[in-house]
Amino acid sequence: MIKFFEKAPYSPVEYSYDVEEILYKGKSKYQEIKVIRNLYFGKMLILDDVVQITERDEFFYHEMLTHVVMHSLPEPKKVVVIGGGDGGVVREVLKHKSVEKVYFIEIDEMVINVSKKYFPDVASGIDNTRVEIKIMDGAEFIRKRKLSDIDAVIIDSTDIVGFARSLFTIEFFTNVKNCLTDKGMFVTHTESLHFHKDMVVEIQEVLKKVFPVVDIYTAPIATYPGNWWAFAVASKNLSPREIRRKPKIKTKYYNDEIHHQAFMPKGLYEKLMQRKLQW
Repeated sequence: MIKFFEKAPYSPVEYSYDVEEILYKGKSKYQEIKVIRNLYFGKMLILDDVVQITERDEFFYHEMLTHVVMHSLPEPKKVVVIGGGDGGVVREVLKHKSVEKVYFIEIDEMVINVSKKYFPDVASGIDNTRVEIKIMDGAEFIRKRKLSDIDAVIIDSTDIVGFARSLFTIEFFTNVKNCLTDKGMFVTHTESLHFHKDMVVEIQEVLKKVFPVVDIYTAPIATYPGNWWAFAVASKNLSPREIRRKPKIKTKYYNDEIHHQAFMPKGLYEKLMQRKLQW
């Protein structure tokens, strides 16, 4: 049986997956795109030899990236999703009936098309009438937006290298802050607390130069290097630790208890930021 080996950027380990079948292989302007089938994980979307999602566990990542912020907002109406061409975050955002508009910004249209064909359940919300798709650089979209009318900006990028790096600069974070409402929030993944601790801290430090409220929460993601995945969240004034609304939505993993437990205890967070955590 063929094996697929993944060596994610900045990771000191290598993962291998048995490949039952290669369903798709192509190359866009930006990256190589593959869809393979694995006996355990089912279909897997792979970009530049790095696993992005699997059928078996994609909901852990998409739910945690989306619902922590969405439940912390009083009444989110306009949401920007940058990246995530598979459509998983868009699907989760649309579960919130208060949402009137989702700006879905993806630089690589081929990822959207491949996902709609091979991951229809994940991409199920892409063609919703509330979604406006823009094929462009997410940093450019945010930079050009002049109104402060966005309730949430959710970044679902590839690893923080290459063209995705523009989504993790102080300039980008400043532009995000400027386009958010007074109660708006920003969230992005920041890699693994096991393998990329310095990067996690670095992004927290940059966000603190821009936003008054900055925090971190985590989630277990079996298919990502390090498993213990970190998410950076920021706002102008609201704490993401507080649940402000409880819409009736269907989730497989996320709930109120998970929301509260996902946040790093304050003492541990302080040690992390002082770079005193040893693991």
